[in-house]
Amino acid sequence: MYYTTKIIPTLLFLFAFTLGYSQIGIGTITPDPTSVLHVESTTQGMLAPRMTAAQRTAIAAPANGLLVFDTTAGSFYYYDIPAAGWIKINGDKEGRLKYKLIKSTDVLAAVLAAEKTAGGNTKYLLDAGIFYEINGTINVDLPIEMNNAYIVGLDSSEDRLIKATGDLFTGTTGGTVKVLTLTAAAGNVFNVLGGGTQSLIMRDCVIASSANVGKIENFALVFVSIVQYLGNSAGIIYKDISKLLISNAAWFSNNSGTYETLQGTFGLVEKTGGFTEVTGAKVGLDVSSNPTITGDSVMESVVFTGALTSGKYVNGYTVGSYTGFNFNDTWSVRCAGIPNEGDSYASGSFYFDRNTAPANTTATVMNTAYKILGTTISNNLYRVTSPSSNRLTYKGKKTRTFQVIGNVAFLEVSGGTNAQYVYYIAKVSSTGTITPLTATEAFTDTNSGFVQGFPISGTVQLNTDESVEVHLKRVNSGTKITMGSYTLNLLIK
Repeated sequence: MYYTTKIIPTLLFLFAFTLGYSQIGIGTITPDPTSVLHVESTTQGMLAPRMTAAQRTAIAAPANGLLVFDTTAGSFYYYDIPAAGWIKINGDKEGRLKYKLIKSTDVLAAVLAAEKTAGGNTKYLLDAGIFYEINGTINVDLPIEMNNAYIVGLDSSEDRLIKATGDLFTGTTGGTVKVLTLTAAAGNVFNVLGGGTQSLIMRDCVIASSANVGKIENFALVFVSIVQYLGNSAGIIYKDISKLLISNAAWFSNNSGTYETLQGTFGLVEKTGGFTEVTGAKVGLDVSSNPTITGDSVMESVVFTGALTSGKYVNGYTVGSYTGFNFNDTWSVRCAGIPNEGDSYASGSFYFDRNTAPANTTATVMNTAYKILGTTISNNLYRVTSPSSNRLTYKGKKTRTFQVIGNVAFLEVSGGTNAQYVYYIAKVSSTGTITPLTATEAFTDTNSGFVQGFPISGTVQLNTDESVEVHLKRVNSGTKITMGSYTLNLLIK
């Protein structure tokens, strides 16, 4: 009787309430007019039906939108009739492990509390195993040591790390920075001294409005790709890096000072694509400290542009470069705005000094080679030297084949019977071994009694420090053995 008297009135009340208002309010007497069921509580929550995966999948013909909590999977599921199946509702539990999202509305010291503690409260020492995502503009109060972590944004125009004073990235470790705008208004974006085994990778970033882009030193690998530099007061120094790769860097003319500087020792350097817009007294690339490259160095398809006053596109090597060029023999360069450089462009020539008397070469012994004597002046040398008269020496690193073109004019001056000669190019090894290039021989004799001139030409393959000279040889027993040389020109290219 008790249950009847209590329950029936309650049901009648709820039924009447539903008919009158078409709403139910639990914990509130003013349910929201857009809600059929409005529940409010500050101490309790909604509890969906809990069941195992087997029980969930055993539900016959579940309604569209039916919601349960699967205790086997530890997740909510709802049924979707168009998908003809149960859909898992994913949350942080299903997201990336070792992941931190840093938003512009966050207090950085709170989100990175563990990193601040690890950095001794003087810097944020990131966790190498954590992926840090930047969302929005983050004003950084302490320097960041990357510690081989990933620091990534999704939109470099919106996702920013801003350091108002001091350096942004410091320490002895590398890491990866992607899709961010980086600013150190009164310091260095990078002030990092590695231990020689670290890698630092920066991709799809903008470095803007900084006092200094900074310095990256002593790394195994530095890879910088698709980075824009805008409005920075000073550029970046790369020093002592085993492998330096720079791809599609964009240096705009509103930067100041020297944009990129190479110092110390590198295993290899490759800089490709992009542009360097240099104006006024600025410098695009500085190698004037004569950095050592133990392997190869390539700069390809970079556009150097801009109206200069006292500035330079490239502040070149002061040791080992050639007149009119910027780099030493280890570099291969093919870029707009500056001279092409490389072993394939090696060339040089010499010619007789007309201010001196004709030199005489005496062929005392028949069928014996004699180097033509006389003082020569070298000209237009690139990766070629002329260490002595009548010699051109190749200084490039790679073996290559040269076209050799020469001219000789002589007069026999000793008198006697007619003699026959061959003039030819001789190849001289780095150790001094002389090899006649018989394919270049030009035959003549002394019978005319006049000055005779003729060309000598051919091809020769040269390795580093191998040379070419012009030789002659008397090939019969005639006694006209002294040849006065009036012209001796030689070009290799």
